[in-house]
Amino acid sequence: MKAYFINKVLATTVVGSYPVVKGTGIKAFFDPFGPAVETAVSDQISAGIDIISDGQVRGDMVSVFSGKLPGVKDQDVIGKIHPASRPITVADTKYARSKSLYVKGIITGPSTLAHGLHISTSMYRNREEIVPDIAAALATEARYLEAAGVTLLQIDEPIFSTGVADLAVGKQAIELITGSLKIPSCMHVCGNLANTIDDILKINVNVLDFEFSKNPANLELFGSRDLAGRMIGYGCVDSSAENVESINEIKKRIEKGVEVFGAKAMLVDPDCGLRMRSRESAFWKLKNMAEAAKEVRLAL
Repeated sequence: MKAYFINKVLATTVVGSYPVVKGTGIKAFFDPFGPAVETAVSDQISAGIDIISDGQVRGDMVSVFSGKLPGVKDQDVIGKIHPASRPITVADTKYARSKSLYVKGIITGPSTLAHGLHISTSMYRNREEIVPDIAAALATEARYLEAAGVTLLQIDEPIFSTGVADLAVGKQAIELITGSLKIPSCMHVCGNLANTIDDILKINVNVLDFEFSKNPANLELFGSRDLAGRMIGYGCVDSSAENVESINEIKKRIEKGVEVFGAKAMLVDPDCGLRMRSRESAFWKLKNMAEAAKEVRLAL
């Protein structure tokens, strides 16, 4: 088992986001998303998740970061991009840390963020020129999260499976962030990996998180590829569908992963964030996933 995670084979985690459950009353008036953070954290713990997140309830993965970066206004790049004047996600992460010993800090990747913005300045000629400055800004946020005590830093780069992003530029950006940290790093890439897997595997992170439920063909890509001692975040629950998979169905998916990667190399999680699901669906997907992982673990 990797020393930087909890001492538990097939530990469960989340990719990050959770449905937004709005609160009422005076507390919600002053912080409309505060109750949603509390609900997300409570539900993850109740579901039996080992490494939780803050729920990422305050906005979509682009706007929650771009809206705080100097040089960006309303998702338009209007000048040179600089780090935010204060932490962006740390307050919610600290709340999660107050409820659980193991919390994953999460930031949107520089390439994905760059491709979600519009260039409205002559300072940058293209998105590839934006990526390094975004990476430098996000490295500051990553260090804030490390100081807050997160177990693992996850960088979300769904754009990497599409073939749209320059993966050489993306690799440098990811490693600029992770190179300044002492905690382990994770990179999440959803979608079909067939066309980009070799370039993705060149990126220096401790955990590679992929979806294997909606894209079972991804599993076939790893039979002859060396992970070089890294772990796999193993997506075994379909986050794109509302229906809740049975414990047995999820268990069979996990067992297929164990055959390829070995149980000690796997973290068990959904394919992607659950933000678009109902609270009931999201909760039971996580609960059934945790129970399935437990059953596989006991059978080892």
